[in-house]
Amino acid sequence: MIIMKKYFLLGVIAFLLLVLIIKPNSENISKKEKEIEKRALFFSYIELQKYLKNQSVEEGKKNIDQIIDNLEEFKFNMLILQVRSFSDAIYESKLYPWSSSISEHEGDNPGYDILAYFIKQAHKKKIEVHAWINPYRIRNSQDISTISSENRAYEWLNTNNVKICEKGIFYNPASSEVQQFILDGINELITKYDVDGIHFDDYFYPDTNIDIENYNDYLKNNEYISLDQYHLSMVNNLVQEVHKLTKKANILFGISPEGNIGNNYSTNFADVYAWGKTDKYVDYLMPQIYYGFFNESQPFYTVLRTWDNLVNDSKVKIIPALAFYKTGLVDNYAKSGANEWILNNNIIMKQVLTSRNIKNYDGFAIFRYDSIFDTINQSENTMQEVKNLKKILAR
Repeated sequence: MIIMKKYFLLGVIAFLLLVLIIKPNSENISKKEKEIEKRALFFSYIELQKYLKNQSVEEGKKNIDQIIDNLEEFKFNMLILQVRSFSDAIYESKLYPWSSSISEHEGDNPGYDILAYFIKQAHKKKIEVHAWINPYRIRNSQDISTISSENRAYEWLNTNNVKICEKGIFYNPASSEVQQFILDGINELITKYDVDGIHFDDYFYPDTNIDIENYNDYLKNNEYISLDQYHLSMVNNLVQEVHKLTKKANILFGISPEGNIGNNYSTNFADVYAWGKTDKYVDYLMPQIYYGFFNESQPFYTVLRTWDNLVNDSKVKIIPALAFYKTGLVDNYAKSGANEWILNNNIIMKQVLTSRNIKNYDGFAIFRYDSIFDTINQSENTMQEVKNLKKILAR
């Protein structure tokens, strides 16, 4: 507890110093750097369901046009579009069925290729489109009834390739067949579509025993490693192969791991230290630093610096992901800093300005689209946060 409070106080002191140094109207990066920094926005399956599900072709395209116009108005230049969230696709695929996030039922054709249209309209505005994929997740529940017969997961039910866990239904990360299937899907994406990158979030191992059969088989013919080490190696194998594919296509590959580094090793089995040590895994890390400056256990500036120092290869960049969805809300996980997001209305702006000063900075990301553009449900704090962010991006 004493150590935790010590780090919290250090974080507070560091933040106060930054406030004195960094002012909203200060020029923290050069004009040239501003022109090339990544200004990313997540667009999830939740937004897909809201703006595109069961829409006519005409109405869907109209909504996409408005989405792209909104990004351009704010000067965002990178759209992280969730193209495959549940072993499905918002594009025409020979490997994955049409997503139920855009149609009434999985496998129903929406009448046009949504990804293709997003890319076409975004590129007109010089906005990059990065294909956001959840490689292992099939469902968030244990209900198999919504999995269509077109889905590879349906074919693999009751095999070692697909597992039903407490958190839902997932592909087995240690299965060589699964890994190849995921790679084939990514290869299909990057050869058929003019995407600017492939993006993974923090969904990796859903269960510590999902691959126990594979692990036991491994131990029969190899030197002993712990089950945790085995999990890490399986994820690393996939990540490294995805990186090779994206390099051949000359596009980016990045991952958005959980902001709490310890959880990446104890829960998700995302080997972020390895990914930051060499450029053989990713082009950028987009840690989900979803904390305020006064978060008692994970103060923003301390966590940001830790991630920046984690990177040892100058070719690997840091693009902090910021929690716009917390604006105007109580953050109970922040303990003594729980009210920070309701007492202040310029947190995101200061986090962008602060992030611009780290050595491996390459931009920032906002989670997620509706947090900024769903004006109906915004608090006064959120509306002011939107104005403050827009102000610094306009310069």
